[in-house]
Amino acid sequence: MAGEQDERSPLLQNGHSNVSAGAEEQIIIDFEDGDPENPRNWTRTRKMINVGIIALMAVLSPLASSMFTPGISQIAKDLQTGETAVVGAATGFVVCLGIGPLILAPLSETFGRRKLYLVCFSIFALSQIPIALSPSVGFLICWRTVSGFFGSVGVANGGGTLNDMFHPSERAGIFGWYLLGPLLGPTIGPLLGGVIVQHLNWRWLFWILTIICTVNTLAAFIFLKESYAPVILSARKKAYEDSSSGKVYRVGNQDERPLLTRLAHNTQRPIRILFTQPIVLTMAVYQSILFGTTYSLWTNFEAIYGKQYGFTTTQVGLVYLGPGVGFLIAVWFIVPKIDTVYNRLTEKNNGNAKPEYRLPLANIGAVLIPISLFWFAWTVQYGVHWFVTILATVFFGLGQTSILNSVQNYYIDSFSKYAASAIAAGAIFRSIVGGVLPLGAAGLFEKVGYGWGISVFAFSSLMLSPAPLLFIRFGGRLREKYAIEL
Repeated sequence: MAGEQDERSPLLQNGHSNVSAGAEEQIIIDFEDGDPENPRNWTRTRKMINVGIIALMAVLSPLASSMFTPGISQIAKDLQTGETAVVGAATGFVVCLGIGPLILAPLSETFGRRKLYLVCFSIFALSQIPIALSPSVGFLICWRTVSGFFGSVGVANGGGTLNDMFHPSERAGIFGWYLLGPLLGPTIGPLLGGVIVQHLNWRWLFWILTIICTVNTLAAFIFLKESYAPVILSARKKAYEDSSSGKVYRVGNQDERPLLTRLAHNTQRPIRILFTQPIVLTMAVYQSILFGTTYSLWTNFEAIYGKQYGFTTTQVGLVYLGPGVGFLIAVWFIVPKIDTVYNRLTEKNNGNAKPEYRLPLANIGAVLIPISLFWFAWTVQYGVHWFVTILATVFFGLGQTSILNSVQNYYIDSFSKYAASAIAAGAIFRSIVGGVLPLGAAGLFEKVGYGWGISVFAFSSLMLSPAPLLFIRFGGRLREKYAIEL
């Protein structure tokens, strides 16, 4: 498969010149061994500065997706509309969190990571201002949708950026902390939102977001370094050409086609990956069910705990810490073992690594997800003590993190050079379904009750739970059978 070739092998071969009949000698630009400009040779501190900035971006956009949920009723009253219409503002945002990477990820593989981060997150920060000033629900939905598109840059390019800087044998542990963003963001958001809505008003949600996102964007302008190897080498090529006369330089495997041709080809890449790779498509559907379940529950926590259990707005916000604890437990104790298992299986296979070696720990999540959903569904249905219901969400968070980290690392290993596009391919389903399902969740719960309503999500996850086990066994054959040139 094309994706199995790392950009640092054919792209960065050292010290060759290329001569063809009737052409000038071309000197190939590459990274030498130990080259300090190679992102994988950066100091640990330099790498972690980049990680910290993009991780905060990856936290803030999902946080913005759910931060306003405790204020849904207040927003509806202020804008003189129904609560379902206000939930539509979350739908537009979350859907664009999935659509955005389809365009932004390939663009980062054309222009580099840094430019995309700076442009998109600047727009994301500024877009919070008209949202805070929204005079109507239509205006709110429109600007939330725009905000979601540009805010997706942290999710779109984060995996690719980490792959730029870290070797596969050390990546999973770092990646686990980065992925806390898309998971913890929707969890922390309602907690902060509950406090803000109760003590200020819903418009302050977005003024505060404006301030935080602006600080993060300024930090990126100052400290974020470009990490995409082809872009770094292209800059080196230009510097060599400017300082020498008559010599012709070339970056190995550089795409010489016109810019518009390259853009047209690159923006098709995530869709091609999604619909030609059975493993990516299946795991994208699996993740979409998990994210759809997450947002369906998150948008109904106020109804469950506020009305059924009599919690205040601030107390409802604290409920979201349940899955957050699960996320943290997984990142501390399970995610680092993804590298351990990967390295051990690689060693047993005579040093030959396979992307499927990332998937064994996904089976933990495949078991915990349906169990925790059935647990939550029926304890809520029968009004069991609130602590028992929240304990179920801890195991849901733990299972979700196990699956998401394993699958994202699988994507990166399978499509190393185009890791951002592969992750974008998986993200579109989960964001669209995660955005649309909450629109019907409240009606479903009202019609059949929380027990059977949430059990629908549990049965769906149960149907797909064998997927990681099957792909560990047959994934290699599927990748060979459906290999594509990207």
